[in-house]
Amino acid sequence: MDQKKTGALIRALRLLELWREKGLTQQGLAELLGVSNRAVSKWERGLGSPDLSLLPALSLQLGVDLAGLLSGGLPEPDNTGGSMKHIR
Repeated sequence: MDQKKTGALIRALRLLELWREKGLTQQGLAELLGVSNRAVSKWERGLGSPDLSLLPALSLQLGVDLAGLLSGGLPEPDNTGGSMKHIR
């Protein structure tokens, strides 16, 4: 796990428009996970990683799967399926 990539992803997901509307601050995320806001700040700056026991709850709160959280990135959307016709 690359701490800087994972931290940047945690920050980016927390700051998404959807979460901003709900006011998910570092403090708010910390309260949901039962950790200090300093811990969340540390993760976001890439200076530490969440404890393994927190990863399932963190991924749930941020709406990302564990693989994405651990890799520090989200998979590209699969645009090969679907029923939309291509415009020519």
